Amino acid sequence: MTEIQLYDTTLRDGAQREGISFSVADKLHIAQRLDDFGMHFIEGGWPGANPKDNEFFQQALKMGFKNASLVAFGSTRKAGIAAEDDVTLKALLESGAPVVTLVGKSSAPQVEKVLATTLEENIRMVTDSIEFLKAHGRRVFLDAEHFFDGYKADQAYALAVLKAAAAAGAECLVLCDTNGGALPGEIAEAVSAVVSAVNVPVGIHAHNDAELAVANSLAAVKAGAVQVQGTINGYGERCGNANLCSIIPALKLKFGLDVLPDNNLSDLTELSHFVSEVANLAPDPFLPYVGHSAFSHKAGLHVSGLARWEFAYQHIDPAAVGNKPRTLVSELSGKTNIVQRATEIGVELPARGKEVKALLQRVKDLESLGFQYENAEASFDLLVHRAATGYQPPFELIDFMVVIEKRRRAPMVSLAHEEMMSEAIVKVRVNGEVMHTAAEGNGPVNALDLALRKALLPSYPTLARVNLKDFKVRILEESTGTGSIVRVLIESTDGNEEWHTVGASSNLIEASWLALVDSLEYWLLKNGGQV
Repeated sequence: MTEIQLYDTTLRDGAQREGISFSVADKLHIAQRLDDFGMHFIEGGWPGANPKDNEFFQQALKMGFKNASLVAFGSTRKAGIAAEDDVTLKALLESGAPVVTLVGKSSAPQVEKVLATTLEENIRMVTDSIEFLKAHGRRVFLDAEHFFDGYKADQAYALAVLKAAAAAGAECLVLCDTNGGALPGEIAEAVSAVVSAVNVPVGIHAHNDAELAVANSLAAVKAGAVQVQGTINGYGERCGNANLCSIIPALKLKFGLDVLPDNNLSDLTELSHFVSEVANLAPDPFLPYVGHSAFSHKAGLHVSGLARWEFAYQHIDPAAVGNKPRTLVSELSGKTNIVQRATEIGVELPARGKEVKALLQRVKDLESLGFQYENAEASFDLLVHRAATGYQPPFELIDFMVVIEKRRRAPMVSLAHEEMMSEAIVKVRVNGEVMHTAAEGNGPVNALDLALRKALLPSYPTLARVNLKDFKVRILEESTGTGSIVRVLIESTDGNEEWHTVGASSNLIEASWLALVDSLEYWLLKNGGQV
């Protein structure tokens, strides 16, 4: 069976994505998770390029990876400079990384127009650099930059660079679609030619500018490539790099290649979300395999089919990659969606019963008023429970009031130093007792949250673990101006799980209140707070 090497460059190429700036601690945390996951090579950065990368290698070498080899990235020597005098090569050695990936030009036009040197000197630059690093005990890979464009422009020269690198001792020749514009057929043809022309392993490094990085990487493997470079979530410069979160399950589940243990593959979704969290980017819900919506089902026909056979509308078992199916409910849904979602949360509803029909009509009525339950599963789950006979909510709203006032700190201060004060008064019934509380906050929603918690915490002290994570407002009818219906979506967390609730109204405070109440009631329901 072909052994495929998984090479992660999230910490170097992925960090070049707009909006990402990893700290040293961030990079160390990600590296540890990549090693635990079973990645074979972890590219940590470019030593000498900045103090952060230098410190990373110093710290990473102390970690003692179990599965991965640490890789330092850098360029070949500069034109006209001896390898032993080249600053970049010295920094690569000083990093202490046991493996070095050198980027070298393999495109004749790039050599002449960008490096502004001769084709012969470029080959000497590649050869000298590899031999220098090998002489100092390093394993060396060559990232053949712009290879596929160079192969089209001058096939003989592109192959000559690779043959020279192989002769100098490069362990793997990684063909780079640097501009990300190659097509899968072109990739396969070129990789096949290289595999036939050299006697060392070949790899693939694809960029996603034509949205083909994953397809190109898989085509390269089919054509004989044995090392796949990419990043978690496809992070990278411009449109990103090949997404390892799509490539890895494709290699293992579609190609049948044992790239890592089965148990590790089930950690893929968690790894994806962990890296996005460290990168301070919201997880993309629509990513294949690992996205929140990757196995979500909205069409009634699909949900009905899945109820009979789990692979009716799913290409793999979601659990294989640590994900799970989701049944979406909206005004477009049928009864099957309602029944399936209710079953998922432990509520049995007869498919032909009046409860299902009434609940579906309730969803349609509420969505006509601005609610939307596709991304607010917690609010829909509460609809199901509230419709069930005998459900007793953990608390009951009697009324609330919010006061917003602008205050000046002193009689003569400027308008710029005026303060906005929000005060909320809440009256709720908890365990048969009416709680009447008030609180001030930095805004009306914050004041409502604090006042409601003040009423609930004496009976439900563990509710203190729940925090509002995100708050989004969307105007639904822009043409009606300030009288528009607004939809509020709240994301909450208890530190372990996240859930979403929704509220809608022409009154922003009421919409916020509805979403806020759902958030707290849902958590109490899930954690035994039901009275």
